[in-house]
Amino acid sequence: MMLDVKIKKIINHTLALNDRYPEMTKDTYLLGNIPELDSVSIVSIILALEKEFAISIQDDEISAATFATLGTLTKFIEKKTNKKSINALMTD
Repeated sequence: MMLDVKIKKIINHTLALNDRYPEMTKDTYLLGNIPELDSVSIVSIILALEKEFAISIQDDEISAATFATLGTLTKFIEKKTNKKSINALMTD
């Protein structure tokens, strides 16, 4: 499954978007566009992303730019998972 689809599903599940979920594209604005997306739900999404991708996201890594669009969030997670893979290879 493509990374952006997994992230959409996490957002959908966390925010209970139901009918708006299929419409989301990489260019879909998240902050300011989805009323359900507030500071508490962002924390819930971060926790779900950490669990799904077995990554750790530090507070100083998160900014409004990270959650600007589905695409920016996907790029962020892609970098985190690639970094995790590289670190795993280096420790083997």
